[in-house]
Amino acid sequence: MLKTAGVAVVSVCLATIGQFLLKAGMDRVGPVGGDRLRRPVELFTTVARTPQVVVGLGIFVVSAVFWLIVLSRLPLSTAYPFAGLTYLLTALIARFGLKETVPGMRWVGILLIVGGIVLVGRSSSPEAHHAPPAPDATSGQRLPAGAHK
Repeated sequence: MLKTAGVAVVSVCLATIGQFLLKAGMDRVGPVGGDRLRRPVELFTTVARTPQVVVGLGIFVVSAVFWLIVLSRLPLSTAYPFAGLTYLLTALIARFGLKETVPGMRWVGILLIVGGIVLVGRSSSPEAHHAPPAPDATSGQRLPAGAHK
């Protein structure tokens, strides 16, 4: 579980960096309102030529690869709460990187989320992560649960 938790944290960190870059890129693009939405090709071209958006999306793809590794190892109910770490990381980047105001009540909520993540992590037992492999009727070999030959 510990190594998988590390992979989950890497995925969440990359996703948060991706969000930061997407925000920076869209700040350069400017507000997207009705007039710009009526010219979708021009809007798409502008967004696609914004380096922060392109790099942010690329980082999201890498984050997704790490997340797929996590999902292959943990039950969804154990893995998904790790995504809540994005609240903490995003608030830290917003406050210290973007110089945004983050109200105290939001910090309290974020601490509650992090506490919940810790509780979920501690409630997971390694043997509960996957069902034992099902036997393969044709060869007698055991296949992973849900696998089909």
